[in-house]
Amino acid sequence: MGYFENKKVLVAGGSGFIGTNLAIKLLEDKAIVRSADLQEPQLRNSKAEYVKRDFTKEEDCHKAVEGMDYVFMAAANTSGAAVMEKTPLVHVTPNIMMNSLMLKASYEAGVKKFLFISSNTVYPNSEDPVKEEDMEYGNLYPKYYFVAWMKQFSEVLCEMYTKVKNPMKTVVVRPANSYGPYAEFDWERSHVIPALVRKAVERHDPIEVWGDGNDIKDFIYIEDLVEGMMLAMEKIESFEPVNLATGQPCTIKEILNAILKAADYEDAKIAFDASKPTMIPKRLINPAKAKNLLGFEARTSIEEGIKKMVDWYKNKTIK
Repeated sequence: MGYFENKKVLVAGGSGFIGTNLAIKLLEDKAIVRSADLQEPQLRNSKAEYVKRDFTKEEDCHKAVEGMDYVFMAAANTSGAAVMEKTPLVHVTPNIMMNSLMLKASYEAGVKKFLFISSNTVYPNSEDPVKEEDMEYGNLYPKYYFVAWMKQFSEVLCEMYTKVKNPMKTVVVRPANSYGPYAEFDWERSHVIPALVRKAVERHDPIEVWGDGNDIKDFIYIEDLVEGMMLAMEKIESFEPVNLATGQPCTIKEILNAILKAADYEDAKIAFDASKPTMIPKRLINPAKAKNLLGFEARTSIEEGIKKMVDWYKNKTIK
């Protein structure tokens, strides 16, 4: 019997990348799933309830959480590096509104536990793998200043709800960069891996890569991330932010090579463009706390995860 069996679970942002994959796994765990979003679901399942809700509206938030035991806040206003570079304020107001209103509605509805997906952008610039206690308010990588302050503030909001007279348990996870099926492939909104997968499958000649390809990140396959989120919701009983990451450094060039191999396009011409906007050049993440606290370890290698993602995308575009 899975932990979520017969529990009423809301996936806020259930039509998005993380929300879609999370809903799939919750249904496998026999949860009673409600998926709420402004967008149409990417994947319909007769066992899940789909409702259209705008999380910037208080009334819609109350309707979304009504009768729910658990809330996964996977709804977010996001984009790629280009949008963050040109209009850094674009994500601040809608995300603060959504997070604030959903916390308020969940608390007033008597939700047992609320999970917020934070970000590894909350950490300062560091050459070493960042640990949960390394976060310092306002000490941020300059290009992440706006989005990271929003995430930090939202974490504080979560903590506030654990400190009131009748507290609501809140869980905060800080994921590595996630990738996999149901990601955003639109050019304006996509992150680096979906953009490169699309270019490889579409046989761009040359394949343009933003930056020099030497940026180092921690990339986690979406199924591993979802598993970590579900374990965090199950096991964390106090305000205890936790990283969900692989702990394995990976360059953009290594990602590209894995994509080209999976797409059978290893003879592709590559054009690196250092003039294009990129983000932090090195971000390593320490996953030890998740292992100790949750028994969680990411299992999917980059090669395996990329292969699954490329095959899924090729199948999707053929259909």
